[in-house]
Order: sequence, then structure tokens, then C-alpha cells
Amino acid sequence: MELLSVNVGVPRLNPWKGLAATGIDKRPVEGPVAVTAPGPKGDGRVGLAGDRAYDVKHHGGADQAVYAYAREDLDRWEGVLGRPLAGGVFGENLTTRGVDVNGALIGERWRIGADVVLEVAVPRVPCGTFQGWLAREGWIREFTVAAEPGAYLRVVAEGEVRAGDPVEIVHRPGHEVTVALAFRALTREPELLARLSPAQALPEEARELLRRRTGAGRAGRPG
Repeated sequence: MELLSVNVGVPRLNPWKGLAATGIDKRPVEGPVAVTAPGPKGDGRVGLAGDRAYDVKHHGGADQAVYAYAREDLDRWEGVLGRPLAGGVFGENLTTRGVDVNGALIGERWRIGADVVLEVAVPRVPCGTFQGWLAREGWIREFTVAAEPGAYLRVVAEGEVRAGDPVEIVHRPGHEVTVALAFRALTREPELLARLSPAQALPEEARELLRRRTGAGRAGRPG
């Protein structure tokens, strides 16, 4: 398992949400990139140096510090979309190879390179910016139905990452809530929400949704 590319955003106009800019145009960079915990959502900070979020209400912050997507899934989408897809084109910070990103468990931890440890937090949910960026009508629904969302990760241990770094799974929690299952439950299949309750590493806003929809009690974060 390895990191194929580390991708940092180039600010672009965002006519699809009526915002001044978007950072969805991520491009591979050479050399090491610092990874730090960005703190709470609200000011656009993310985990990779040189990158940021511009829709500060919906993106950025500790639970969406880093976005990972698998090269294998991009390859499949190339066949669907009929065009090449470079690393970063889906807005991902980390393009991986050999990592089952959608099959990763919520709360699973990855060591990347020598020092960085990231924790799988929540699936990515597509938005109008993503659809507009790919210039494909109906893309939000198409991406949602496929249930291959990729994963947002939070920073557990800071450091540097670079293309070619090995990726190692260093912790797997004792439940079966995958990124793909969480995505299905949070989007098109709310009847699955009750199955998410063991995933204590879900962000608080997702757990609040579970409490409202299923009556699940409050649970603490894992140590």
C-alpha cells in the first residue's frame, strides 16, 4: 500500500455555489508536505500545508482535515466518464494505491511515511461544486449511487508526507462500519443508520443525526 501522489488545491472561481473560490482543483506536488491538525471547522484550515477550504461551513476542520481517494476507483471512473483522471481531480489530497479506502473502517488508523498517523472519520458527500467541476450533469446522483466516496481523515500524529510513502494500517476498531456503509446510510439508505452506532469515531454532527433518527445514546470517542 502506498501514496501515489499528494495533491494541494489551486484556488478557482466557484460559480456553482456562488462563492468567491473553491479549492477542489487539487494537483500533485513534489517533495514533502507538512501535515498538521487544523482545529475546528469554520476558518477553512485543512491538514495539508498550502491547501485550504473555501466553503467553510461545509468543509475543512479536524474531521475533514485530509481527503483520500483510491487510484483503483479513479481508474474505474475513467471507464465510466471516458476520460483520463489525474490524481487530485476528485479534490482528494491523497491518491492511494493498494488501499481499500471505501472498505476502511470508521476509526481505522493509517501510518503514512515515518510519522504521520491519520484516522478515518467520515465519507465524502458530493456537492454542487464537485458536479460543476467535472462538468457532468447528474454527477451528484451518479457518484452517490456508486457509493465509492473516498474518506475524510483526521490528523492523529503530525509530520510530513510525500509521493511514494508507504501506507500501513496500524489500528482497526472492533466493528464493521465501513466508509461505504456510512456513506450509504448518510445519503440514500437511512434505514442503515442504526448500523452506524458502533462507529464512535464518526464526527459529532453525524452522531447527532444518529441520535435524532434512531434514538441511539451518546457515546464517547475511543482512546
